Amino acid sequence: MKILVVCQYYYPEPFRISDICESLVRKGHDVTILTGLPNYPEGKVLAEYRRGNKRNEILNGVKILRCFEIGRGDNKVRLFLNYFSFTVSASLKVLFLKEKYDVVFVNQLSPITMGIPAILYKKIHKKKVFLYCLDLWPASLTAGGIRENAFVYKVFLKLSRWIYNSVDSIAVTSSMFRDYFNKTIGIKGKEIQHMPQYAENLFTKLVNEKLDDKYNFVFAGNIGDMQSVETIVKAAFELRSRTDIIFHIVGDGSKLEKCKELSKEYKLNNIIFYGRKPLNEMPQFYGIADAMLLTLKDNKEISSTLPGKVQSYMAARKPIIAAINGEAKRVIREADCGFCCDAEDYKGLARLIIKFIKSVKKDRMAQNSYDYYVKNYSKEKFIEMLENTLINLEATNV
Repeated sequence: MKILVVCQYYYPEPFRISDICESLVRKGHDVTILTGLPNYPEGKVLAEYRRGNKRNEILNGVKILRCFEIGRGDNKVRLFLNYFSFTVSASLKVLFLKEKYDVVFVNQLSPITMGIPAILYKKIHKKKVFLYCLDLWPASLTAGGIRENAFVYKVFLKLSRWIYNSVDSIAVTSSMFRDYFNKTIGIKGKEIQHMPQYAENLFTKLVNEKLDDKYNFVFAGNIGDMQSVETIVKAAFELRSRTDIIFHIVGDGSKLEKCKELSKEYKLNNIIFYGRKPLNEMPQFYGIADAMLLTLKDNKEISSTLPGKVQSYMAARKPIIAAINGEAKRVIREADCGFCCDAEDYKGLARLIIKFIKSVKKDRMAQNSYDYYVKNYSKEKFIEMLENTLINLEATNV
């Protein structure tokens, strides 16, 4: 089967779509991805991809077609230009694609507009489109501070309804997304599958390595507005007198500098920022962790999401200490693999860390975490469900 994948992000950006495409190739499929220029999360297009370089590549069997886009920068204007430039560039590229594909797969993060080139291909070539929704739109706008009565929100509500209703099949990463699609978007005549993300294989072969006699708590991932990593910094301030507790923050993003500045303002020596690290170096950070940290912004729509790092934490057999609401809190409690308090409650997070240190259930929570991952989030189950969905769609092409 010849599959056209549309996603604004791809290797070397840290998203699972790269592994998904390569897995489909190993299954015997011919995979082409229409993507942008690597600039996430730093905000600047990587030097080797500027000036027209590396626009067409083949990596691990995946054909990569890169479209022009403006780097996302560090402000809302640049972010809008980033979204808009990819949508226009990818849509133009679709008009001149010489190869014909059997089915189109949209790996939809933000923005929702990355679905437009796929729908354009559908209109031209009469092929079916499968959309895998990882970020809800326009809900993501409200999480970024845009009100529901704002003109921009209303425009994107109409656009999102058109895109979601124009594709042929939809899957979601969080079970709570279904309510949003039914009540807010008004999806018509489509079954919405629940297809949770999986963890990279690196984390299922982890070797734990205790650094010292201290308790080490690790956050790994994007450090943006939605992740509320400042909640961890404030919790570190609450626990500053505990010299046996160290916080490790691994990742990059628009709020990294703010978090560093807050740490300096508090004069903290119990928190270490590492910046972004290659995926193959991440297991060493997971390995030193007594528990992994998860924080999200206190926002209704954001609370409906299940961050992909949850699966990675679980695959690594790590307990999770979280300041979150909604779907992630439900999953952690159902798995009995950690402790949770409300989103942005830094004092509650500090209390949970002390509770964890005193707990006699650490090993049980770690095993529960892995057992829940195997039962619900394995890569094999994900790829099988994805492949079957694409095959079934292709069979219905007219």
